[in-house]
Amino acid sequence: MVKFQGKVVLVTGASRGIGAAIARAFAAEGAFVIINYLQNELAAARTVAACQELGGDAWAIKGDVMSEGAVTEMIQQVLVEVGKIDVLVNNAFKPYEFDPDKRKLAWQLTWQDFQAQMDGALRSTHGLCQAVLPQMKKRSQGSIINIVSNLVARPIIPYHDYTTAKSAVIGYSRNLAAELGPFGIRVNCVAPGLVYPTESSRHTKEEVKEMIIAQTPLRKIASPEDVAGPVLFLASEWSGFMTGQTLYVDGGFIMK
Repeated sequence: MVKFQGKVVLVTGASRGIGAAIARAFAAEGAFVIINYLQNELAAARTVAACQELGGDAWAIKGDVMSEGAVTEMIQQVLVEVGKIDVLVNNAFKPYEFDPDKRKLAWQLTWQDFQAQMDGALRSTHGLCQAVLPQMKKRSQGSIINIVSNLVARPIIPYHDYTTAKSAVIGYSRNLAAELGPFGIRVNCVAPGLVYPTESSRHTKEEVKEMIIAQTPLRKIASPEDVAGPVLFLASEWSGFMTGQTLYVDGGFIMK
């Protein structure tokens, strides 16, 4: 049985990295995947082709998730074309360089630094959720999965602005889960550790990777594909009685 046959899944920031791996995984299970991207049209087209080769179907749609107008237009376009959205995966985030040597220390940060990450994480997540909720409520079903970070539980390197914004997304998700449960809509988070290779992790130094591997029971760093399975689980009926949860996907680096 193909688990997501007939389901429509929207994955934001899905042209490459974790988002593309999630899109491919859904396609392999028969889903129709909407691949949202901002700039890299060629990469988005490659992800579409990969999804189709895996037996699903896919459609790339450009849209800035930090723009309310662009989000509204994108969701309306999807609903006109395919009629529904069963699963929303909020994966897109404002570009961030995970470099311990270049990060701003606590006393160097301005509120603008925090605001930029809050816009990239919380504002974009809120905008997408607001846009998909009317049709999910009407159908009394839906699953929303928000991608956060295991740094919220253990900031081994204090990326203050990024981690604070991701923490806010967890709080937002729990409140949303409490409100939407009676409508049959579930909201959960997936918190990966360091994922390599991705655009954000390409500057991560070898000594940092080795330090994380040494403290990880499964003795490796996650690949984008490692993140996809837990996302599919939270989107499926197998997790039908789970909402408001955060799954840490980091080889046991965080144990809760």
